[in-house]
Amino acid sequence: MSWSICRILCGVAWIFLLSGCGTRERADFVMVNTSEPETLDPALITAQADGRVASALFEGLLARDPQGHLVPGVAERWEVSEDGLTYTFYLRREAKWSDGKSVTAHDFVASWRRALDPATSSKYVDLTLYALAGAEDYHRGRTFDFTKVGVRALDEYTLEVKLHTRLPYFLDLMAFITTFPVRVDLIEKHGARWMRPGLLVGNGAYVLEGWRINDHIRLRANAHYWDASSVTLRTVDIMPMTQATTALNFYLSGLVDLVPDKGLVPAALLGELKSRKDFHSAPILATYFFRINVTRPPLDNVLVRQALAHAVDRRFITEKLTRAGEPPSGALVPPGLDGYLPVTGLPYNPEKARALLAEAGFADGAGLGVVEILYNPSEINDALAQAVQAMWVRELGLTVELRRQEFRTYLGTMSQLNYMVARSSWIGDYADPSTFLGCFVTGSGNNRTGYSNHQFDALLRLAEEESDSARRMKILREAEQILVERDVPIIPIFHFVTVKLFDPTRFTGIGLNLLDEIPLRYVRRVATGNE
Repeated sequence: MSWSICRILCGVAWIFLLSGCGTRERADFVMVNTSEPETLDPALITAQADGRVASALFEGLLARDPQGHLVPGVAERWEVSEDGLTYTFYLRREAKWSDGKSVTAHDFVASWRRALDPATSSKYVDLTLYALAGAEDYHRGRTFDFTKVGVRALDEYTLEVKLHTRLPYFLDLMAFITTFPVRVDLIEKHGARWMRPGLLVGNGAYVLEGWRINDHIRLRANAHYWDASSVTLRTVDIMPMTQATTALNFYLSGLVDLVPDKGLVPAALLGELKSRKDFHSAPILATYFFRINVTRPPLDNVLVRQALAHAVDRRFITEKLTRAGEPPSGALVPPGLDGYLPVTGLPYNPEKARALLAEAGFADGAGLGVVEILYNPSEINDALAQAVQAMWVRELGLTVELRRQEFRTYLGTMSQLNYMVARSSWIGDYADPSTFLGCFVTGSGNNRTGYSNHQFDALLRLAEEESDSARRMKILREAEQILVERDVPIIPIFHFVTVKLFDPTRFTGIGLNLLDEIPLRYVRRVATGNE
């Protein structure tokens, strides 16, 4: 073991005592998570950290295996009409809630109705359930008659779904968290308390046994899960962490079995860690970028936004700071999607950046005022915010201040548009450009920039209705060019690679996939001669 890594271990005993790990029974499997979940409600989840926990507690019509492939979930099979507009799902009769009640087609109808109810404030329904005929009208209050929405229970175990247009990725949506069923009757009974241990009833491989804020979440195998016999880990602990050094400490000391994120691995040690057999890395469908609040002067001026984008040296960031082989890019949509030609975005060009700023009336930053960068704490976010701050000061003469907020507060601040520039990232929910571009349609719950362009919106609608795949991809590319090369409500920085630390001689079922998902039902401990 190298001296650098040995130094990381110096604080292990102290961290062990502080964490309380020495006073509770160790779970069969322990993993860290990037933050404390904000919610476990499938209709409200927007963050990966929340989804990692909730996807163990709930299951949709379809699911994903460790390689990211779609597999049957609650639906054991399905049929698609010849025109591609009607899907009929046949639910497993053995699918149960964790209290032993059957999961029925009526549960899906009630759950989707709740998600589409404007009072629920779901941020993802536009990207998922708007696929249903009549869903957008219901969600936007144009109709109050839910029978006009394209979902109905034909009987207890048969669900019919009608789409407003053919979608090549519709089945992918059925494996996404927003479409998962919940027990609406218990939500109405318990109110906001329904997500507490002992009250939360799910249909996934695990149940919520305990939750100590800022310490750990304990999951226990669900005896009523339809495939319970294949779930071999009886208990799983998920621990929130924001500091990469702390996460590595826990892992190297044996307190943690999986570090699932690059942001939880110290960038300075990546070179040494890459040679280890427990180091795993692969590209994922995700992008790191900065959002710009286009409603806040002077950032409502597109020339200012373009200047900021041209003044960011992405290659410096990936080579000197992140150092995991991330491709620097000015595009939002990552490469690797079939039939999609990546856009270029705005390249690093300090001279052009200064000229654009002068054209906007702020030569050398004069009169622009303070530009504030909002971000949530982590070692990599700290480093990137400071780097971009330095670039804008050096290249444009701006006064730039940093605003660091705890994750939940940071999400709320962005949603309220109470910021100027904010660090952000997006992981694709399915392998299609629309999972990225759809976020910036006018009024999308994931927009969080105030951006609205009717031409961009029209192109997304046109692509949704286009049946020819090549033409559809061309339309989506045109929309992305408007977004990142002309209007610039965001500044893409790089596309992610996933970095995970786990010992494959101890655990199997942890895959590297484009969507960076970790379905816990597949994780298994490797038997040894002592077991």
